[in-house]
Amino acid sequence: MHGLFRWSSKWWPGVIPLAILWAIAAWSSTAPLEADLAAQSTAALKDTVLDKRQIEVDGRDVTFAADAFSEEGRRGAVAAVEAVPGVRLVNDETRLVPEAKPFVWSAERDVVRVTLGGSAPLPATKTKLLDMARAALGGVEVVDQMNLSRGAPPHFDGAAALLIDQIGKLKDGKVTISDTQISLSGMARDLGGREAIAAGLKNLPEGFSVAANEIKAPPYIFQAYKDPVAVTLTLTGYVPGNTVHAALVAAASRKFFSEKVVDNLKASIGAPSGFSAAVAPALGALSRLSTGTLVVSDREVKLSGDAFYDAAAVQIRAGLGKDFPQGWQYKADISVKPAAAPVDATVCQQLFSDLLGKGKIGFESGRAIIDPDSAGLLDRLIETALRCPNASIEIAGHTDTDGDDAFNQALSEKRAQAVADYLIKAGLPADRFTATGYGSTQPIASNDTDEGKAQNRRIEFVVR
Repeated sequence: MHGLFRWSSKWWPGVIPLAILWAIAAWSSTAPLEADLAAQSTAALKDTVLDKRQIEVDGRDVTFAADAFSEEGRRGAVAAVEAVPGVRLVNDETRLVPEAKPFVWSAERDVVRVTLGGSAPLPATKTKLLDMARAALGGVEVVDQMNLSRGAPPHFDGAAALLIDQIGKLKDGKVTISDTQISLSGMARDLGGREAIAAGLKNLPEGFSVAANEIKAPPYIFQAYKDPVAVTLTLTGYVPGNTVHAALVAAASRKFFSEKVVDNLKASIGAPSGFSAAVAPALGALSRLSTGTLVVSDREVKLSGDAFYDAAAVQIRAGLGKDFPQGWQYKADISVKPAAAPVDATVCQQLFSDLLGKGKIGFESGRAIIDPDSAGLLDRLIETALRCPNASIEIAGHTDTDGDDAFNQALSEKRAQAVADYLIKAGLPADRFTATGYGSTQPIASNDTDEGKAQNRRIEFVVR
């Protein structure tokens, strides 16, 4: 018995290496098996739509975790793993993606970035929307804050894609889908952007509707700058269309008798109601300034600059806005340019001749009512008269030969007197002026042509 004990005590240390060899053999055969089952399980799920997928294998048991987007899809994914050859047991840790009620998605734009937020129904949809936003917004940073949720309405992808196109037309703002209701707010990037967005929304997929569209248009700006040094009138900004464009440039050419009109206007929709009816008289007020700026922003008119003399400043301040359409606002910031140095009668005559060589005092046809387009020229003539305070001035009226001689004589006298009255109303002494009519007796061009007749219909200032 004692001998047997001694033999067995010598035997048991040999078991340890055998156990180690068995463990190594078991491990070396189990590791490839687990890797193979993991690979086969992953392959079995290649056509399923899942999020946060995880597969762990212990021997022939598979622990499967994932977020599924429908109960049918979840069950199908579990069944696909269970069907993998060699899998003994599937530990199902799958779950459904939370459902969003209401299902809300948004795209918000600020100065530097666009943020996509709310819910997307599938990972592929999320990726698609991000790619579309980056492509549509041309280098603008796109931030992803979207969650994955169930509950998207039918045709969600199409509605979201259309709204991404609209966010590109915004300077800043937000577009939102809440179930099938669309809401928009913010400022359009360009004139016409608001209208373009409204037109785009007409293509929403079936079932979607616009609950709120609060997109604002940027200010509709028209500007005119009178530069006495360059002797130019520069027009910039926007006009409603080609017809209004041509009419305003033509009006400017009549009102600004000596300035070159530099036309940088562009046509755009979005003009406020009454645009032309406000801009035309505002240009007339600008024409009476030595230097000045006119800014029309939506329905607000701002005029600033220097009038040629005190009474003109008073008239412009009081008259601006008188002819504007209802609802238009105006502000006149008018000062008076420093008085020019006095000149003698000879220089005064030359100044009158130069001014009337560049522009003509106009009248209504066949009448002695002064055309408002002549206000700028008349103010320049008044400024000149103020520079020669001791000179007596004859205001001479002339007509062409059309019509009765007696009528033409009377008309020339009335027109000369109308100009004298204008100067006297501006504050010049009445005794300095003599209004004389010469009818058609002193032509300076042939009356056989319309051009010649136009030259003969004139007012002259003669220093005596």
